[in-house]
This record gives sequence, C-alpha cells and structure tokens, in this order.
Amino acid sequence: MGRKKLERFAQNNANHNVIQEGKDFFRNCKGKWHSEYFQNNNPIVLELACGRGEYSVGLAEIFPEKNFIGVDIKGARLWKGSTLAIEKGLRNVAFLRTYIQNLEDFFAEKEVSEIWLIHPDPRPKEADARRRLTHPRFLEMYKKLLQKDSFVHLKTDNTGLFEYTLEMLKNFAIKNLVYTYDLNNSELASEHFGIRTKYEIAFEEKGETIKYLKFQFAD
Repeated sequence: MGRKKLERFAQNNANHNVIQEGKDFFRNCKGKWHSEYFQNNNPIVLELACGRGEYSVGLAEIFPEKNFIGVDIKGARLWKGSTLAIEKGLRNVAFLRTYIQNLEDFFAEKEVSEIWLIHPDPRPKEADARRRLTHPRFLEMYKKLLQKDSFVHLKTDNTGLFEYTLEMLKNFAIKNLVYTYDLNNSELASEHFGIRTKYEIAFEEKGETIKYLKFQFAD
C-alpha cells in the first residue's frame, strides 16, 4: 500500500465526518443519525458509491437545511470529500465507509428522505447484474429505507445501465418518473445543480451524453 494512501487512511480516522470500522458510532448509527450525529431532524440524503464525494459536498453547500451522507467502501476516495467538507466548514455532511449492500445495517426503515446514484459502476457483464445499484435487490432495499414520496435519482454516462434501470423499474409500482438521455440539453438540466464529477467531465470530453432519471416508489 502506498504512503499517500496510508496517510489518507490515518486522516480518515481523525476526521469526525468519516464513519468507519473502529469508531463507536459505526456499529451504533442505525436509527440514530438525526439524534446523535447531526443532532437535528433535517432530511437525510444518501449519495451511494459516492467516490470522491463531489455531490455530497456540493449538495450540502446548496441545501444547508438537509443532511447528506456519502457512502462508499474506498477510504482513499472518501478522504477527498471528507477533507473538502471540513475545509468548507460543512456540518451537514458525513461519509460512511461500507458496502452498499449493507445499508440496512446502518439505516433504519424510513430513515432516509432521498437517494442519489451518481455515475455508479455500470457492471456491464451479465454475471455482475446483481451488483448493479439498480438491480431489483437494491431497489427493494431503497424502498424500505426511504420515507414516503422520496425520490431516487440516477445520473450516468452509461446507456446500458440507464436502459437496464428503466427496464427494472417496470417491475415496481413507481410514480413521477422523468428521464432524459441528454441531461445538459434538456429541460431537466437544473436537476443536477451544476455539480459535475471528475468522471462525468472525462466522459463528456469523449462525447458521451449524461443520462438522468428520477422517480418515487408509489407505495
């Protein structure tokens, strides 16, 4: 393991906004994010597979009346968002280091008010379908964690994942689905608040359009 990565892991241990194995709150956070971490009743918004946390930090700046939690297993990536949030003095953003499939160990039913999936790994191989973050097993989990009328957002450069997601949503009772194959040239352009990730910029430079959808579970 490189020296820089080790330094970032050490900083994550020190940073108050990184919740990970070895910290007391990591094993005791389920159902307690409002009362013990944020100490308010503001809505909790998740960015899943958040990587460097550009959206978690960006949205936290725009919406101080909401709480944001970026979730990822890559500690070196979380360090970036964590450090930036501290530098900006943001108290309404945190980062949870865990696998997405374990979310129910860290959040109680109906504890979450919104979910963002920003350029998740498309997992193009059919054998990896169950690992796609819009596979039915993940959608079922989101449904349990989300409050009534909460939105799920997906933003991706990958057409295959986007169309797969639209197909999977046909198996669920949903409402208020809107989508576009070219976010930046659509009436939904304001939906991403001008926040662009490192990967998004790279794919746009290659000529890829950004696909976007949002929906609510109907029941």
